[in-house]
Amino acid sequence: MTTPVISIKDVRKDFRFWDDRPTSVKTMLVDILKGKLRFGIKEEFTVLEDISFDIYPGEFVGIMGRNGAGKSTLLKLICGIYSPTSGTIEVNSQIAPLIELGAGFAGDLSGYENIFLNAAILGLGRKATEKAMAGILEFSELGEMIQMPVKNYSSGMLVRLGFSIAAHLPFPILLIDEILAVGDAGFQIKCINKVREMHQAGRTIVLITHSPEAVKQNCQRCIVIEQKKKVHDGSVEEGVNLYLRSVCPTV
Repeated sequence: MTTPVISIKDVRKDFRFWDDRPTSVKTMLVDILKGKLRFGIKEEFTVLEDISFDIYPGEFVGIMGRNGAGKSTLLKLICGIYSPTSGTIEVNSQIAPLIELGAGFAGDLSGYENIFLNAAILGLGRKATEKAMAGILEFSELGEMIQMPVKNYSSGMLVRLGFSIAAHLPFPILLIDEILAVGDAGFQIKCINKVREMHQAGRTIVLITHSPEAVKQNCQRCIVIEQKKKVHDGSVEEGVNLYLRSVCPTV
């Protein structure tokens, strides 16, 4: 039996924060003078609960859900950015994540320098990065702007660089958030074609998107997250229809 590259079992994710807490030293001193020192109230809210599924080598899986459903949190859990409150997540291969605009970039460094930084953060050595460099530079189409500090990049330029790095690193799993909606239409089409090429070459793709067409045209399987829970895992057609009904009940 094939071993999953990603295995998620009974995962729950809670976030904790302090409400009604003094926001500055000045506010705290005023409260002390008034004899009303506030320590705040510890609040907790659940983003995901009872999430379980396996993803196998070479699958192309689309994850859909309304805004705030927990999709991006789920990808960050898979990447190890967050830890689950309970449950387990096992990732049995290296991941190239494209989940947040500019994540892993240092603003004062050039795009070229950030390629090495981003690759190093993902666990790739300098020689392997240099081997992938020509493909990254060509695909990004940034030209001489690759020598510019990324703090001066537009959102579209950041997507070009981030996607080019993720797409050309030799990692078996690619995680993509809705980030590809940023940028010009021509580069979006180029990215979609590249993702299809990578899938055909055997890479595992996990795509978060609000686009029914993107899921129908590319994915073999659809997972729908609704009200913190997985409500569908299977048929693309059924998953897309369920998502559409949740965002537009008259569909």
